[in-house]
Amino acid sequence: MVAYEFYWLDPKGACEVIGVLPERRKQPERLTKESVMRWGEKFFSNHLNLKDIFFIQVTIDDRTGRISRPTPPSIPPNEISK
Repeated sequence: MVAYEFYWLDPKGACEVIGVLPERRKQPERLTKESVMRWGEKFFSNHLNLKDIFFIQVTIDDRTGRISRPTPPSIPPNEISK
């Protein structure tokens, strides 16, 4: 299953996971970075500044629940979806 792992970038530059949202859309053409961020904003921006939130796409194994993240574990700044 495809999901989006949302992070908060703190003032010191460290990242903290704030939540994971599973992708449930049946129409892939509706899927854009902007639509994912709007969804994340709805759930996670109550007490956080939206400019400090970003996400990465992950895969969750339906049998085990294990999350596969992009390799390498550190995400280059140009791949951070804001």
